[in-house]
Amino acid sequence: MKYDWIIKLFAGLPERIGAPSIQLQSDLEKMSVADLKAAISDEYPDHQALIQIAFIACNHVYAAEDMIVHASDELALLPPVSGGEEKQELAKEPIERYIVTNDVISSDAVLAKVIVPENGASIAFVGTTREWTHGQRTVRLEYEAYAPMAVATMQQIGNEIAERWHGALCAISHRIGVVGLAETSVVIAVSSPHRDSCYEASRYAIERLKQIVPIWKKEIWEDGSEWKGHQLGPWNPTEQLKDF
Repeated sequence: MKYDWIIKLFAGLPERIGAPSIQLQSDLEKMSVADLKAAISDEYPDHQALIQIAFIACNHVYAAEDMIVHASDELALLPPVSGGEEKQELAKEPIERYIVTNDVISSDAVLAKVIVPENGASIAFVGTTREWTHGQRTVRLEYEAYAPMAVATMQQIGNEIAERWHGALCAISHRIGVVGLAETSVVIAVSSPHRDSCYEASRYAIERLKQIVPIWKKEIWEDGSEWKGHQLGPWNPTEQLKDF
């Protein structure tokens, strides 16, 4: 009996492979993540180097190399641009605070989600598209997300913040699609009882988002384009943030 393995692709991989997903046939109904990546590499040897440094997501959770996955699982191959980590309990925060959207984002609307009587400090981090980077002019950015997993990992960040900074609340909205110059791509709002923890939690949230949330950006220049990474060094979404 043959089993169909379907693996979704993101952030430049569809362009390289020539399809939005990979479909493999195998005699095996289950295999390790390492074996699955090897099977994908055998099918697409020209892209073996990229496949081997990418992560497999299984049912919206990043999977370790020795994890066993099944053909019936929802699987995705995520290139080293953004990332995620091991499964966390996600029931502590209301999902409405974490949004992936094609619509314009209002920083005031996101901030309003975390302002409560118990907290005396609040802050909003707003990320926008800048025109010049290292002497190269950007025309626009295009964002892509593995949306259900992105929301889950955003919620994970909120849970981590609540555990690290007592009373802190977090809300994150991230835009996908085309984001023009000076337009907002992400808003991260944090509130806490005191300002020191509010500043610290806000910085933690944006660094953690770059580290684990599966959202990718494509820089469009006047003479070309490129998928950009998080620029925090080698991508390993199973590591904890340092300096916190």
